Amino acid sequence: MATEAVLAAATPQLRLHPWSWLFVLLAQLRNFALPLLALLVFGQGGGWEQWQLYGALAGGALALVSVVQYFTYRYGVIGSDLVIRAGILNRTSRTIPLARIRNVSLHRTLLHRLFGVAEVRLESAGGTTAEAHMRVLSLDAASALERLVQVGHGRDAAAVDADAADANVLLRLPTVELVRLGLISNRGVVVLGAAFAAASQMVPGDPEQWFRPVGRWLFGQAEMLQMGWLATVLVALALLLGAVVLLRLLSIVLAIVQFHGFTLRERDGVLGVESGLLTRVRAHAPLRKIQFWCVSESLLHRLFRRRSLDVETAVSAGEGKDSSRSINHLAPVATAGAVAALVQRLLPEAGYPAFDWQPLHPRAWRRLCFWPLLLTLLAGLGLGLRFGAPGLLPLLLLPWWVLRARRLAAATGWALNGTVVAYRSGWLNRHTAFAELAKLQGVQVLHGPFDRRRGMATVAVDTAGAAAIGERIHIRFLPEAEARRLAAQLGRHIARNPLAW
Repeated sequence: MATEAVLAAATPQLRLHPWSWLFVLLAQLRNFALPLLALLVFGQGGGWEQWQLYGALAGGALALVSVVQYFTYRYGVIGSDLVIRAGILNRTSRTIPLARIRNVSLHRTLLHRLFGVAEVRLESAGGTTAEAHMRVLSLDAASALERLVQVGHGRDAAAVDADAADANVLLRLPTVELVRLGLISNRGVVVLGAAFAAASQMVPGDPEQWFRPVGRWLFGQAEMLQMGWLATVLVALALLLGAVVLLRLLSIVLAIVQFHGFTLRERDGVLGVESGLLTRVRAHAPLRKIQFWCVSESLLHRLFRRRSLDVETAVSAGEGKDSSRSINHLAPVATAGAVAALVQRLLPEAGYPAFDWQPLHPRAWRRLCFWPLLLTLLAGLGLGLRFGAPGLLPLLLLPWWVLRARRLAAATGWALNGTVVAYRSGWLNRHTAFAELAKLQGVQVLHGPFDRRRGMATVAVDTAGAAAIGERIHIRFLPEAEARRLAAQLGRHIARNPLAW
């Protein structure tokens, strides 16, 4: 407890770890690495010696900034506040109440583990940036700060000191589950797309020119082997299958790297998640700050009899750049029973999964298929006029759009009880989203001209952790009178809890 005693001194006097300047320097170099590399590779004129001089000057400046930050950065706890002071010419002093801090995350790469340090990030409710970002602290100092923040939330100090027993472990993911997660997810496709986009920006020339030599070589091999059209098709299918297998293997590797050793714990109303193979991340957040719950089940989820449970907290709204530092994935992959048990343990009043689902407007399926039918019909007629009968092939999709709309309308519904408002959507890929009534921040009734003609409206519900994209509680195509009644009910709950989050 010696470190904690120093933390709670009358004035902030603790410094960052002596090696912090190195990690600050590496972080700054990482930000400038791509433009510097592009400048060195594609820069014109000046010669290598001049660019090497510029690089040395830039590196020296960054190193000086890193060392200055180490010598000027001080932190400590005064009473119930965390105080941080930094700067020489422009001095800053920040006072952050410990009770305001909603999430403490510890970030440890292989280099952090080698030096026995951790990067600490402190986040508050609704903030778009971290309240404090400390590169880096020793493990003892980071753990002491983590403990003081939890005590600042009213937890008993003895409970914080106690080891997290197996009884408090809500979920662990063995490697076999991570393999399933990799097979279910499309992480490999996302990474491949990002790599292709980055390469297309860095490598000069038309990206199509990269594939033309490969295509000519493949067709040349086919002609040399005197392969018929059937053999050519089979080889193409084999290559496509090989690409799919490689992408799934990449997804498995990425899932293991991100979620290796995934452990979800709960103690005294505080959730803790720890995961990562190369980079180990440990994050905490109060359970009461969860604003939004979403259970996802895609076609591949159902094939493996698995589901995913994601949440949004009041600190995750600004985490688009690094969502791994906040608690978003309570169950990246788990059985339906495990997900239900987890929700019932953490939010027993919700009544999940036994919601009393209410249907949409009886003609909701017509609204769902209107635009696909219209666009497909226009495209088919246009192509038919241009290419004749073969151009009418898109019209074969018309029955599919009707079937899809009917299935979607039947699978979609909403529910409201005394604790949560819930919304389920999707036919092939299903989502069940719900939020506590006490955590709602706003409600709107939306209806465009097509909705008004058919007497329909949409009820849009917002929470403090609402992300810009993703699953939301937007209950579409309700009868207008029913939508207004629902919005009025939700509005009364919001009025009773204006500062609930």
